[in-house]
Amino acid sequence: MAAIGCHLSIAKGFAQAARDAASIGGNTFQFFTRNPRGGKAKELDEADLAAFREVCAEAGIEGILAHAPYTMNPCSAKEDTREFARQILAGDLERMEAIMPGQLYNMHPGSHTGQGTEAGIGQIADALNAVLAPGQTTTVLLETMAGKGSEVGGRFEELAQIIDRVELSDRLGVCLDTCHVWDGGYDVAGNLEGVLEEFDRVLGLGRLRALHLNDSKNPLASHKDRHEKLGEGHIGFDAFAAIVSHPALAGLPFYLETPQDELSGWGAEIARLREAVE
Repeated sequence: MAAIGCHLSIAKGFAQAARDAASIGGNTFQFFTRNPRGGKAKELDEADLAAFREVCAEAGIEGILAHAPYTMNPCSAKEDTREFARQILAGDLERMEAIMPGQLYNMHPGSHTGQGTEAGIGQIADALNAVLAPGQTTTVLLETMAGKGSEVGGRFEELAQIIDRVELSDRLGVCLDTCHVWDGGYDVAGNLEGVLEEFDRVLGLGRLRALHLNDSKNPLASHKDRHEKLGEGHIGFDAFAAIVSHPALAGLPFYLETPQDELSGWGAEIARLREAVE
């Protein structure tokens, strides 16, 4: 069965997040490692983690995806911001090994804040080289971006250049966000095959480890990054049905980051996606 889930809060613990995922038909979930705007991470509770692993075993949750805070910018023009990003990244990767080994950790590559893309790529690679360790089991994913402002990662080539400069590149992968690539100019609705072929040519499909499924409030190549519910944006539900059922993407986990007021909204989207797969 395809791994499909959504972004859930861990404010009430990992065990409750896993229960919430199962309650809406999910068999995976994404969570922020700490407040998305930054700050200190909450201490891990061993009793909660033990209960979490039990719930996962019962619900068939084999994998989860952590998401770094938005404030983590390893390619800022400010050295103190870059150092803060390295500290967050190192701390989060250590926590991931304690939460559940062998999982995925997703990060926005960062914004070069006027230094230029080439400088940003080098600084992101430097940060990863500083924190990745040979013994770690967590795979770090670089997320595809919409290319707004000074974002790095709006083109597949930029992610490839980062990966090429990282010594332990086998610890790296990519998370493809459908809204981001659409807003960045990749037509996943009208030319999914072409987008996947280009991804394979530039990065290799073996690097693709997860997908964020988000419709877009904006037309193709708008470079704005505004998520919409599946089927209610410019991408359209048919594209998402094609994505989750595409043979080249079989076995990959899919995560919803669509704007919903209640869990039931994600539950309805998950059910609709499962119908498309099965």
